[in-house]
Amino acid sequence: MIKATHELHERRKSRNFGVGLVLIGLIAVVFALTVVKVTRGDPMQAFDHVVRPELEIAE
Repeated sequence: MIKATHELHERRKSRNFGVGLVLIGLIAVVFALTVVKVTRGDPMQAFDHVVRPELEIAE
């Protein structure tokens, strides 16, 4: 079995660890924003090709 560790492997490992932390942080931010949006209780309305009077501009 070949078990040679090179300095390049150590740098790559630390870089991968940093990228992993950044990705976990991004996922945590998106999850937190989703939880806040859902728990606020505001109706989530989007453009779905249906006329809704509450979204019409009052004249």
